[in-house]
Amino acid sequence: MAETAPLRLNVPEPEVRPGGKPDFSNVKIPKAGSVDRPPVDVAPEAIRDMAYSIIRVLNRKGEAVGPWAGTLSPEEALSGLRDMMRVRAFDRRMLMAQRQGKTSFYMQCLGEEAIACAFRKAMEDGDMNFPTYRQQGLLIAGGYPMVDMMNQIYSNTHDPIKGRQLPVMYSSKKHGFFTISGNLATQFVQAVGWAMASAIMHDTRIAAAWIGDGSTAESDFHAGLVFASTYKAPVVLNIVNNQWAISTFQGIARGGSGTFAARGHGFGIPSLRVDGNDYLAVHAVAKWATERARKNLGPVLVEYVTYRAAAHSTSDDPSAYRPKEESDAWPLGDPVERLKNHLVAIGAWSPERQKQAEAEIDAEVLAAQKEAESFGTLHSGPKASPRDIFEDVYDAMTPNLRRQRQEAGY
Repeated sequence: MAETAPLRLNVPEPEVRPGGKPDFSNVKIPKAGSVDRPPVDVAPEAIRDMAYSIIRVLNRKGEAVGPWAGTLSPEEALSGLRDMMRVRAFDRRMLMAQRQGKTSFYMQCLGEEAIACAFRKAMEDGDMNFPTYRQQGLLIAGGYPMVDMMNQIYSNTHDPIKGRQLPVMYSSKKHGFFTISGNLATQFVQAVGWAMASAIMHDTRIAAAWIGDGSTAESDFHAGLVFASTYKAPVVLNIVNNQWAISTFQGIARGGSGTFAARGHGFGIPSLRVDGNDYLAVHAVAKWATERARKNLGPVLVEYVTYRAAAHSTSDDPSAYRPKEESDAWPLGDPVERLKNHLVAIGAWSPERQKQAEAEIDAEVLAAQKEAESFGTLHSGPKASPRDIFEDVYDAMTPNLRRQRQEAGY
């Protein structure tokens, strides 16, 4: 009888560890403009290869090329540049505030600004995002006041959430931003449920689900795909692949699927990959995906290929698990610089105006911070009564809630 070899598990390992030379040779980057733009009603099986390529618009010279170019005017692109600059300045200020002990922790989206900022411009009022904690660009690009964001981070007397959430876990129904949950994958399936409800009510609003590469290993991610595909929910399923989860590289969650976008194939969902550091490409793909969802053609899965340049949070030290130079070696560059270079190349911007805008935005963010820091802390004010708390939590008094309040004695 032949001897059977012992079984063993395969544990994926990153290409390089701290102290080694960064290597992104496994990231296959197609030429800008080389990926076709299919009609919005294309059959999912006709674009299977798009789950393995990367849609790009900006080339190395800063030129917008190919079939995905042209969804934004120079003025709209310039607005997007300012949005990303605001997000970066906001992050910088709040990181400094955390280091000064003014808040408990903070999470930057350094290097990922184009994804949320560009996607928000493709959505309409009334649509709902179910974000993770690195999509602050959805709020800033959507016109949400930075002072209110800071009030929530500081948990002061003007905190719009009144101390019910951790810092950076914002919430604004008016701005289409569902409250963030620390259990990140849960919001993926919630977005699908919200989209299904919108369809059941014959509404016109769509949803957007957000998840990181690491959280795709959670069962809620797969449950969301099941329901979205079965019921053709009007939802855009966004995966932000920034190469690293809290401290594990993307290969742990990706396994042998090749790409995260390829996960959609088994569910019959059209799946695309896009250069997440290319503002123009992100916007073009977001417009395509939201249009498809709004036309009742079902869900779209989008993988944004990007890089988490900063630490996972202020509690994280990335030098413990990746080379210090890895951020500089990322081949898709910096989203702010790339869009700035494009606008300069077409004559809509200049290095001098860039410096001026940086100074103006820094002053704007600093003014917001000073205003937020002028308010007192929640615990410094008068203690709320049980009745006040009850009526604040339950905004609409249904007969049943009114009875419960009376039975409780207030």
